[in-house]
Amino acid sequence: MKLMFLITGLGVGGAERQVVDLTERLSSRGHQIVLVYLTGEAKILPANSAVRVYGLAMRKSPSGVIAALWRLRKIVVEYRPDVLHSHMVHANVTSRLLRLLVRIPLLVCTAHNTYEGGWLRMLAYRMTDQLADITTNVSQEAVLAFEAAGAVRTGRMIAVTNGIDVDRFREDLTTRAVMRANASIPPGTKIVLAVGRLAEAKDYPNLLKACRIVFEKVPEAMLWIAGGGDLEDDLKAMAIDLGVVDRVHFLGVRSDIPALMNAADVFALPSAWEGFGLVVAEAMACGKVVVATDSGGVKEVLGDCGFLVPPRDCHAFADALIKAIEMSDQERKLAGDSGRYRIERLFSLDSAVDRWSSIYRSPPNVSAN
Repeated sequence: MKLMFLITGLGVGGAERQVVDLTERLSSRGHQIVLVYLTGEAKILPANSAVRVYGLAMRKSPSGVIAALWRLRKIVVEYRPDVLHSHMVHANVTSRLLRLLVRIPLLVCTAHNTYEGGWLRMLAYRMTDQLADITTNVSQEAVLAFEAAGAVRTGRMIAVTNGIDVDRFREDLTTRAVMRANASIPPGTKIVLAVGRLAEAKDYPNLLKACRIVFEKVPEAMLWIAGGGDLEDDLKAMAIDLGVVDRVHFLGVRSDIPALMNAADVFALPSAWEGFGLVVAEAMACGKVVVATDSGGVKEVLGDCGFLVPPRDCHAFADALIKAIEMSDQERKLAGDSGRYRIERLFSLDSAVDRWSSIYRSPPNVSAN
């Protein structure tokens, strides 16, 4: 089958990582794959050279959008995909408009969050809804959020969860020892790790406020934050203002997330809103105890294998972090094994690829009420 993936960009993020993982795994199963991104620099690329990648360098202007749409039409005409699968709001709306210009046998559009922008983006989704054969989101909670926002009619969007490469994300005690030794981590130190863009959705101020409380009660704790973004300077200034700058380490954008997760003791997700919470699943696959906010589909991923607290509540987050940090080694091991088993059973990358392959071959009958 000839598959074409379209995504807004290939920066560092959960949606981008998921799309690249899908293209690699589908290619390894014998499908022909083309991956196109609309804008920005490609920071995540498939390792599989059989996946062809095109960047459209779309400019954010009416003429730039039209030019990119025309270049995209040319790729579709030449490649003639059996399925075009778009991801994230700009790519989803673009792929739907493209269908007015060229034949696309099956168009699948996937959102990756409970919130993909304000009313104008939701209106764009609603106005172009009928141009897609299937619209999906990464959790049932995210589907309900889109319905509530009026982005889709009830029954038009289905949930298809993300998948985790459980071979890449797994417990590795040797890597843990090496990472902690290289970082000169004193024995007994408890590392709390957070991974994600330094953006409003991730609500790192909530985490910093929570950690100020944690550090007062658990002197051996420290926080690592892996990720980059527009709020980096603001967050570093906030760490100074809160008096926690010596205990918080901003690691920047990293390509060794599985190793960082192995080095850590507890994984933290402080998000104000999420779609699926891919990093939560990755941390669980590495056997980490997770403390996360009840945002989007995170509770669908976490189940009863970690701590779930309300968003924007730094005191509840701090209490849960302290409980996780103070677990015995045996308790942490049992909780980690339980989380790993849940991910293997429900959210492996292979199971996600199986689901998408089934959708591509036999699209479900999705009708509007």
